[in-house]
Amino acid sequence: MTTSTVGDRERTKEAIQFHYDVGNRFYSLWLDRRMIYSCAMWGDGQYDNDLDGAQLRKLDFHIDQARALNARRILDVGCGWGGLMRRCLERNPTLEAVVGLTLSAEQARYCRDALQLSTIDCRLEDWRDHKALAPYDSIVSIGAFEHFAAPGDSQETRIAKYKAFFEFCRANLRRGGHLSLQTIAYLNMRRGEVSEFMNSEIFPDSDLPYLEEIVAASAGTLEIVSVRNDRLDYAHTCNQWARRLKTNRAAAVEACDEATVAKFEKYLLEGSVGFFQGKLSLLRITEKKL
Repeated sequence: MTTSTVGDRERTKEAIQFHYDVGNRFYSLWLDRRMIYSCAMWGDGQYDNDLDGAQLRKLDFHIDQARALNARRILDVGCGWGGLMRRCLERNPTLEAVVGLTLSAEQARYCRDALQLSTIDCRLEDWRDHKALAPYDSIVSIGAFEHFAAPGDSQETRIAKYKAFFEFCRANLRRGGHLSLQTIAYLNMRRGEVSEFMNSEIFPDSDLPYLEEIVAASAGTLEIVSVRNDRLDYAHTCNQWARRLKTNRAAAVEACDEATVAKFEKYLLEGSVGFFQGKLSLLRITEKKL
């Protein structure tokens, strides 16, 4: 392992904990009841206020795309607070193992406290360090891909990092196994146009991909089965989160502080505008190991 690789791991971990370890109480005040902190899924442009239902629809979409209903072993890269792992067991009670990886100490603690089931194994672990006990039938990764590259990476380095992830999935999937991936990506926006606020105050040392970079990184590794862009789903998700944060603002300030709440309010507003205007896309991609 090279010094630069070690540095990448440490920077990634620090960046994840900077954003996600604000506190479980804080996030519980404005996320849905399953604590899902990624874009929800509304049906056919029907943008109602049922965030719980839209998040459940998203989980089921990824479970179906990953062919996890017939799986025995599932890996969740970037498992958050464990919502997908719990839903996998609800829909497939005969699962042998659901392994979740996160770099957030708060998320790992929450999962271990809330999901005390022998089938679920939540690890505070980088996917690059993960050693599977046996091949997985399905891999799901929702909202982690955004953290794989850093703003200063060259195009070559960026694609190499993405390719390393797809090679990891290929090495750990059985033949015919599926990956269901969800990530924010740039659309009609150049990297240099990202606000300093987002780069320094919200997601430090993280950068987004373009779809063409994901395609290039997948080539020769996994077969891309389907791609969809649900950017308006994320615009509405940000709006729902902002509304809920406003409703519970006093409790949120008590859970952390005024500056943090104000920062998240600004971030959710800017995020909603970015998706609505088409600067950003929300990609849901299914890939298969041949």
